[in-house]
Amino acid sequence: MKLQVAGTVATGIEVPWGLAFLPDRSALVTERDSGKVKRVAGGRATEVGSVDGVDASSEGGLLGIAVDPQYPTRPYVYVYYSTGDDNRIARMTYQGGRLSGQQTILDGIPMAAVHNGGRLEFGPDGFLYAGTGDGGDRPNSQDDNSLGGKILRITTDGKAAPGNPGGKPWFSKGHRNVQGLAFDGSQLYAAEFGQDTWDELNAIDNGANYGWPAAEGVSRLDGMVDPIAQWNTDDASPSGIAAAQGHVFMAGLRGARLWAIPVADGKRVGEPVAFFTNEYGRLRTVEAAPDGSLWVTTSNTDGRGDVRDGDDRILRVTITR
Repeated sequence: MKLQVAGTVATGIEVPWGLAFLPDRSALVTERDSGKVKRVAGGRATEVGSVDGVDASSEGGLLGIAVDPQYPTRPYVYVYYSTGDDNRIARMTYQGGRLSGQQTILDGIPMAAVHNGGRLEFGPDGFLYAGTGDGGDRPNSQDDNSLGGKILRITTDGKAAPGNPGGKPWFSKGHRNVQGLAFDGSQLYAAEFGQDTWDELNAIDNGANYGWPAAEGVSRLDGMVDPIAQWNTDDASPSGIAAAQGHVFMAGLRGARLWAIPVADGKRVGEPVAFFTNEYGRLRTVEAAPDGSLWVTTSNTDGRGDVRDGDDRILRVTITR
């Protein structure tokens, strides 16, 4: 397999975080610090609205975005954002090129300067999945009554989806800081920030416990699920992931590279391979585009990277065998 940057989709976006495609093949992109949402089409990024109440911090702000799977019949998009008190998920209407009608559907997700999670992804079951962090308070990850350190699975009204453990809003627990979610068929994968040693890629099952804070990386603890791949934090610090062509593609922040991990049925079936190491700086988000390519965002304007001309940008990456 070969990955090649085929061009730049758009430039000059400030701290892009979430990216979601619309049926017309354009995309909505969130700016973490400004709270703005931009539509990317025809090589340009145009502001279409902003999210009220965003309180940006070191890692908090306007984070994930997802488009309703029944759009435009249900003309909604969903955003995950930090306030001064918590992280929230809101539903907004996107019609006529403008965002409006912000409605909170879930609040009370633990918030801190770091460990806010933030990724949103619709599953093939029609429910909305959200990756959260422990909010800097480790016990949240094992507390069944906390929304922190979990992967949530909710309805489009913010209620616990049917089939969740104990009727709670969460689907899996024991996570430190989930920032990447992607489905390959019905199998959910999640990327997770480690602490000092191991970053993780996990295959997610309903009700499973992924070990934090007792476990970091492969630990073989009773009742806890080990990751299917792990990396030294200098080589990854993963954020967004995407599933395509039998691989999970994982964007690395500190690692400044795009990882390709061969997977099948929730298992890793080969060794991860790194692409573009240090070529474009920090990489935040990767999404599978409607044309079969990958859209990859840089994250060099986030205060932790070296800003280059045109940053931050969205790259179009093609996949060939």
